[in-house]
Amino acid sequence: MGGLRELADSFVVAGPCGVAVRDRLKHLTPEDEMVLRAVGAHQGTLASRDLKVRCAEGLDHSADTWAARKRELTKESSSRIAGAITKATHDQWALARRCQAAHIRKLDAGINMLRHRLSLALGETGTKRAAGGYRSKSEWFSKSRRLGALEERHAATVAEWQAGRVRVVRGGKRLLNTRHHLTQTGLTEEQWRERWEAERWFLAADGESGKRLGNETIRVTPAGEVSIKLPAPLAHLANTGHGRYVFAATVAFAHRGTEWADRIEANRAVAYRIHLDTERGRWYLTASWQRSVVQTIPLETARARGMVGMDTNADHFAAYRLDRHGNPIGGPRRFFYDLSGSASHRDAQIRHALTRLLHWTQQVGAKAIAIEDLDFTAEKTREKHGGRKRFRQLISGMPTGKLKARLVSMAAGQGLSIVAVDPAYTSMWGTQHWQKPLATPRRKMSRHDAAGIAIGRRALGHPVRDGVSPARTELRAWGRTAPPPHDRSDRAGHRTAQAAPGDRGREGTRPPTTDRPPGGPPPSGKRKREPSASKTVRDAPRTQQRVHDSLTHTG
Repeated sequence: MGGLRELADSFVVAGPCGVAVRDRLKHLTPEDEMVLRAVGAHQGTLASRDLKVRCAEGLDHSADTWAARKRELTKESSSRIAGAITKATHDQWALARRCQAAHIRKLDAGINMLRHRLSLALGETGTKRAAGGYRSKSEWFSKSRRLGALEERHAATVAEWQAGRVRVVRGGKRLLNTRHHLTQTGLTEEQWRERWEAERWFLAADGESGKRLGNETIRVTPAGEVSIKLPAPLAHLANTGHGRYVFAATVAFAHRGTEWADRIEANRAVAYRIHLDTERGRWYLTASWQRSVVQTIPLETARARGMVGMDTNADHFAAYRLDRHGNPIGGPRRFFYDLSGSASHRDAQIRHALTRLLHWTQQVGAKAIAIEDLDFTAEKTREKHGGRKRFRQLISGMPTGKLKARLVSMAAGQGLSIVAVDPAYTSMWGTQHWQKPLATPRRKMSRHDAAGIAIGRRALGHPVRDGVSPARTELRAWGRTAPPPHDRSDRAGHRTAQAAPGDRGREGTRPPTTDRPPGGPPPSGKRKREPSASKTVRDAPRTQQRVHDSLTHTG
């Protein structure tokens, strides 16, 4: 491909495999809150103790040690609560293990990049694929010291990985460090302590299919009544039989409430989690369940009604609608968002932009959206981009992973499919072949809009650089299209569309359009029109004598 990397095939992204809905526990009595705090603190202590044991086991973990931990927890809670705690502990340890492996890969990338740049001469220019040498001796010296620090950190992390040691903080490392910066965060010690304890509580229960309403520990009736099975040491707080406590608050899931009701009435598994928002002072109940694996539609079916190509940028989505032949229809659409501020604000901005995108896609009649399969994991390191801090902040601020997951989930609810394509050269080729031809005095085309067209064409299976419409296939059968601007093809390249070897009349000249009947096939044979008489003086016959008219002569 002339130095271009091989492009990966497009594919239809699989739909979501789980659902989570949330509602607020309103009108809780002081006694209800006291019970929730007592149960959360008790079970949180058990979860912390179990996590400590699991981390100490390291790679020696087995089914027997898991069963032994569960038996110890059952004495102070119940069998179901002990199972939920041990499962959450194992998931937390596995997550820390994956993060540790990702950290090692990041250190490897930084070390390799530093070694490469240190091996080059000072001021040596780089390429698009590899960075060049450092600009000065002082920068070279500082980077050599950083290389030593990264190598030492890498060796220590690899040793921990091989020994099976992980670093986990129940409640979060960020909240733990906030304790040393209370003045900057505007929190008092009491406020921080309340938030820290709430994050370390454990008020969750896994669902069980076949059991009443899909969960025996935390039970929610179709009418919204919430009850919880108290652990053995807190059974004296129960206000009903069988050691259960019924809360005065009720819930009603506005989103997917019908689907949730159908599951609990069929006694299918539903997991619940209760948590406290300390900033607002509100209690919330989250219900989650797994969905059956949805078979994705074939790629050809997704292409049948055209595609919407979407280019993801730092502040907006650039979308363009294309028909099934890859022809752009209408004008570009942009859906803006703001990724500054808190995480909740950024998430709301993304959801709002995606909602408008999905609604517009349904309005234009498309059934699929093409996106780039982006991954900036290897691009975020400062060792590769050096002092380009703003660029590193730009690519680090684009939530590509979360964006893809949220788009897939929201599109599945609207009956739309997501097609992922290789992101290579989409911006470059889109700008080169689509931005200028589609720009008009009333239509402003940006390079992001052109990239959306390139993404959509790649998802439809058409080459990005081929701008010939299928409507011109009739012309291909009897001639060439888009002649070069010069008199010889070797000056400006070959024509964009060549007639096939077996096409009729491919070696002949193109017949004039005046001899073609309306709607009929192109004529064959020689021209029927006779050459017209010349109207120029120099083409007149030499036998003609020039006549002097005395009436027109002036002296």
